[in-house]
Amino acid sequence: MPDREDAEIGELIGRLAADDSMDRETRGRLLGRLARLLGGSARRAGATGVARGRWLGDLLIAAAPHIPVRDVETLRAHHHGLSGEDLADNLVRVAVNGTTAVGAAGGALAAVQFTAPPLLLSAPAQLAAETLVIAAIEVKLIAELHEVYGVRVHGSGATRAAAFLTSWARQRGINPLETGTFTNALGSAAKVALRKRLLRTLGRSMTTMGPFLTGAAAGAALNRTATKKLATSVRDDLRRTAGAPAPLPGEPPALGSP
Repeated sequence: MPDREDAEIGELIGRLAADDSMDRETRGRLLGRLARLLGGSARRAGATGVARGRWLGDLLIAAAPHIPVRDVETLRAHHHGLSGEDLADNLVRVAVNGTTAVGAAGGALAAVQFTAPPLLLSAPAQLAAETLVIAAIEVKLIAELHEVYGVRVHGSGATRAAAFLTSWARQRGINPLETGTFTNALGSAAKVALRKRLLRTLGRSMTTMGPFLTGAAAGAALNRTATKKLATSVRDDLRRTAGAPAPLPGEPPALGSP
């Protein structure tokens, strides 16, 4: 049963990160389901693993193969033929809308919880659900921005996933010519950085627990600002890298591929 629930957690995170047009009711329902699954997962992980971010980090690493990443041709088709900076602008807008919606949905759930005190017991799991989905949306954005700027990370799905998770943790773009050989697993330093970044995002998600709908407004605003800041940093790096010789051609970074 735990293995089946862990697989569903990854699938839910991927679905919530991927669907740009998801309606508020569906998003709230899926976040609620994810929170319930995370409650059981947190109990199995133990208080120490949860408090230090190890639990969140492991869940995000496991969910990475479920995050769908489109190649540049698919992105152009989905965004009415846009390319270059215009396409990147659209990707950022969609991601910002996504993380904003997650913050608003979490705040709306919190408003219900504050009117029903027994449900407050589920608040930590709700925060974890928001945190993981926000991270997944931003990892997806980073991976697709690399596609737009022609900075591709090649290798297995696990290798690409590790590279983009590290990029998200450090809030920087990837330069394949400087980073050296990628591995299919995160190193200890990258895992520490990932846990720290997740805990910062968790702290941001805590604003959604404000009473009534004040948390929804605060959570949405903070997520919007943070995602825009991340996108600006990554795009600045990718513009610089794109001026270097292009890497050898190969598969686009679809994180779920073997």
